Amino acid sequence: MSIRDRIAAEKKAAQAILAKGEENVTDEELAELKSHKEEIERLEARVELFKGATDLVESESKKVQTKGEPVVRGIGEFYVRSVQDAGISVLDTKKTPFETEEFKAATDTNATGGADGAYKPLLTEVDQQGVFPYQRPLTVADLFSQGTMTGSAVTYPVYGKLEGGPDMVAEGGQKPQSHFPDPEWVTDTLKEVAVWWKITDDMAEDLPYVASEIQDQNDYAMQIKEEDQLLNGDGAGSNVNGLLAREGVQEIGDDDERSVADRIFHAKTMINKATGHNADALVISPDDYETLRLSKDANGQYYGGGFFLPAYGGTGQLVIQETPWGLKTVVTPAAADGESVVGAFKAGGKVLRKGGRRVASTNSHEDDFTNDKITFRIKERMTLQVKYPADFVKVSTLPYVASELSEPEVASVQTQSAKATAKSK
Repeated sequence: MSIRDRIAAEKKAAQAILAKGEENVTDEELAELKSHKEEIERLEARVELFKGATDLVESESKKVQTKGEPVVRGIGEFYVRSVQDAGISVLDTKKTPFETEEFKAATDTNATGGADGAYKPLLTEVDQQGVFPYQRPLTVADLFSQGTMTGSAVTYPVYGKLEGGPDMVAEGGQKPQSHFPDPEWVTDTLKEVAVWWKITDDMAEDLPYVASEIQDQNDYAMQIKEEDQLLNGDGAGSNVNGLLAREGVQEIGDDDERSVADRIFHAKTMINKATGHNADALVISPDDYETLRLSKDANGQYYGGGFFLPAYGGTGQLVIQETPWGLKTVVTPAAADGESVVGAFKAGGKVLRKGGRRVASTNSHEDDFTNDKITFRIKERMTLQVKYPADFVKVSTLPYVASELSEPEVASVQTQSAKATAKSK
């Protein structure tokens, strides 16, 4: 067991005693608490001494020259800092595989073409102020509550719609009952999302490049995959059992005569009536949000306010990113066109992770050693827990289709609507 693990174990044992309260702790437990405290102080002093000694003897060539202690802004810089703290360089990981502590796929490698390939500039001189492609905001995971787990699966009760409720009662009469029906027990297992890539030894000498390659490219791609899985994963094989695949999620289809805006508000009502929780967010695709935001009345006025005007029929300043009915609105390509999601995300679901993302690097993969390459890998384990499926409503953003139409007629109406929407763009 490492020193840091021993410190964590001592702190956990001390916390168990402290949790009993000062009045409930026995003399024997007080003595044990004192022993834990002394051991924690001894181990932490040892860590500080070792770190101080390492800093003194560490070669200057293995440090990034900075003014003061820089802030670690992401997992890429975290990897670089971890390598430096270990007293090694990225090239040293060729001899000994290296893996960071926790920080809370394509088949082509990034190192192609050798000395005459796309990365030839890295062998001479490189502009450190690179401009990376647009990266969309990743916020779906943040809508849910966040948690951690120690095992490889979690079993929990899934509750249905709230039954019963308060009512007026005569004096001495039977009181009405309100309760959730008996829950169904569900098990969600951890799923792993990972990616690996290669760089050359020459690239490894450019630490800012290594950090950006980890952070701005591959870690970003990991989070895109995570976002898609949280919403759309089907639970099969290695896929997460995503939100939209859950039984018990409510629906408003295109056979509902309400407008899309009215359907969204009605979804809030459905959630509150089913579970007593309040909806807190809307997830919608960019095209569907554009259609909603640009909707007009019979006089051609924008309901959400025009490009020079405030909100419909009112005064004040124009707000471009409107939030329909006060819901936090996440516009993301992870949402499918034609179907948005209204939910009480914080109350109804939780993203569970086992630890955090880890970065590892080695030259022992395939023929890396003989080709002067280093293979990097990022991975994490996570799953989605949904205790209240009725806290979420799939809301169709398609035009109303009368239910008495035949299936071919419904398909024809939807096709014509899609063509009209595409033509308007």
